[in-house]
Amino acid sequence: MERHFDHDLAELKQKLLTMASHAEKAVNDSVQALVNRDLDLALRVKAGDEILDRFEIEVDEAAINLLAKAPLASDLRLVTVAMKICQNLERIGDEAAKIAKRARDLSQEAPLKLNLELPKMAALALGLLKASLDAFVNRDSAAARGLIPRDEEINIMHKQIQQQLLTHMKENPDYIVRSLNLLIAAKSLERIGDHATNIAEEVVYLCEAADIRHADKITTPPV
Repeated sequence: MERHFDHDLAELKQKLLTMASHAEKAVNDSVQALVNRDLDLALRVKAGDEILDRFEIEVDEAAINLLAKAPLASDLRLVTVAMKICQNLERIGDEAAKIAKRARDLSQEAPLKLNLELPKMAALALGLLKASLDAFVNRDSAAARGLIPRDEEINIMHKQIQQQLLTHMKENPDYIVRSLNLLIAAKSLERIGDHATNIAEEVVYLCEAADIRHADKITTPPV
């Protein structure tokens, strides 16, 4: 029985990591479509979002079956964390699809002559996602805790790009629609960073049984 459980648990983890690989590729491809004005690639990313939706259903079904069999508290945490990571990966796929939609629309317009650091922002978000998943695979709580502050760099870059685009729209009203498309793409990258951070927080919970979500916002009530 225990051997069968371990086998199913290993399959769950492998399915989750395969899903993660698809999510990472979707983000990378959507940004490439945006930067290179590649309509075909943008359409492929949007069509591929269904793959991540199917993975979410499969991971959830496998996790629910394992929850009834989990003999140890640590196993229960692993299964529930896998479900939460799966949810974040599916939402990352949704954000990639949003970027692809903007890339599709922008590919049919003249490019804006702006030097936006969207590729750098995407690299930061993808780096955070990969490192969070590595921490999960290695059950490395210290690494996961060290990743969480990196989200602030993505937030700062998002605010800079946002301000750059808002200024451009004020000065060039004819470019508002194209600028809004880029604003939405930047927001999606910021959200991808948030989801990657969520994964890191789940790794801490997996390893330490400590829920650190919103820890910086929780204050001790007065005595």
